[in-house]
Amino acid sequence: MSKFLRDLLDAEEPLFSLSLRDLEKASGHQSVDVKLIADITAETHLATRQLALDHKNTTGKELYQALLARIATDNERVTRIVGGKDSDDVRHIVPYLVAAANKVKFNRKVFVLKHSKAKDLLRQMPPQKLMERLGYGNIEDLFKGENFSEMYTALRFSEGPEWLNEYDELFKTVTAEDYEERDIEIVVMDHDKYVDLAEHFVQKKLHNVTHTKELGVIVVVPMKAERIKGLTLKTLPLLFHYLNEVKLYSTFFKLKSKTSKHFGETVMETLIADPGKAAQMAGQHVHWRVIQRYFGKLKDESHLEAFEPHVQPEDLHWRRAEHLLYEIDPEMEFWKDRDWVGMNFDGKPVTLNFVDVALSYSNEISYEDRYVYHFRESLWNELFARYMGMPNLEHQILRQLDNDMIAPEKLKAGKV
Repeated sequence: MSKFLRDLLDAEEPLFSLSLRDLEKASGHQSVDVKLIADITAETHLATRQLALDHKNTTGKELYQALLARIATDNERVTRIVGGKDSDDVRHIVPYLVAAANKVKFNRKVFVLKHSKAKDLLRQMPPQKLMERLGYGNIEDLFKGENFSEMYTALRFSEGPEWLNEYDELFKTVTAEDYEERDIEIVVMDHDKYVDLAEHFVQKKLHNVTHTKELGVIVVVPMKAERIKGLTLKTLPLLFHYLNEVKLYSTFFKLKSKTSKHFGETVMETLIADPGKAAQMAGQHVHWRVIQRYFGKLKDESHLEAFEPHVQPEDLHWRRAEHLLYEIDPEMEFWKDRDWVGMNFDGKPVTLNFVDVALSYSNEISYEDRYVYHFRESLWNELFARYMGMPNLEHQILRQLDNDMIAPEKLKAGKV
C-alpha cells in the first residue's frame, strides 16, 4: 500500500515506508493510508465519469486533456461572472480578479509586522538598487514617495538573494510588540515602474502572484505580455491560495509570539527557510500548515482551549482555493475537495488539483511535463491531517503547541 502513495508523492525510500509504519503504529493501526488510497481511487473514478470518460479504459493523456478542456470552459464562465469580457487581456481582467478576491467571505484580520518596524529594519539596510532605480537619494524620501506595501515587495526583485538573506537575518531582533493586527491587503504593482524588475520572477514562476507573509500583503506582479491564455483561472486561485498562506503564517506567528522564548529567531527562520517544525507526530515533523488545516476545518471548534487565549477560532480559518471559487461560481464544485486527488499514469500523476491543472492550461504544458507540485503538497498535508485525526496523535500534537520543538529526522519528499 505504501508504494501507491510513495509513487504519487515521489517520496524517498526507505524513509517514507518506515515513517508510514511509525505513523500507523502510533495511530493504533487504523489503516489510515489504506483508507486514503481508497478515497483517492474513488474520487478519481468519479471525476473520470463526470468528464464523460470510462475510468477502466481511459489513458492518462485522455484524462489530462479532458481536465484541460474543463478548465477552458470554467475559465470563460468565471470570467463573465466576475464582470470581465476577455480572460486573456492582462490589463483588462486583472482589476476584475482583484475585486472578486476582495469580495469573497474570508476573515482577513492577520497578525503582521508594523510598518514602522519594517521601516526601521530597512533603515539598517537601505535597498540601494531599488532607490537608485526609482530615483531616490535616501531612504526617507523612498518611504514618502512610494506605496510602502508595493515598494516592500519590490525588494525581492531588485536587491538580489544575498541582500535578502542578510535582511531576513535582522528579523531575529523583532519582538511581539513589533507586530499588530491588520487586514490582508491585495496590491497591484505599477506596471511601468516594476515590469522589468519582475520579469525574472514571472519567467521562473510562470505566474504573476506573490506575497509577503511578514506584512500580510498579496501582490499581483506586472507582466510584459499583454495577453496570457486563461489568466482568470491562473490568477484568481493563486489570490485565494495566498489568502490562506498569509492567514496560516499569521496564526503561527501569533501563537509563537505568546509561547516562544525566541520569537524573533522563529520569524527569521521561517522567512529564510520555512523549516516546518511546528510539532512532531510519531517522530515526524509536522508543518504548521497541516495543523491549521486540521483544526481549522473541525465543525465543533474542538480543542480550542489548546490555542486560547492566544489564538481565536477565526485565526484558524482555512478554506481551499476551490472552495472560494465555488462561492463565486457553484459550477466549480467539480474541483471541490480534490486538491489531493490524483492517479499515476506513465510514471507520473495526473492530478485533480485545481491550481496545477489551471496553471498547466494557461502555460500550455504538455502531458509529459504536467504540473504536480500543488497536488503533492496537498497530498502530504492530507496524509498528515488524517493521521492527526486519530485521538492519540491529535493529543500528541495538542500537548506540544505551547512548547518549542526539538527536531527529529525530517520526513522528506522527493523532487516535485
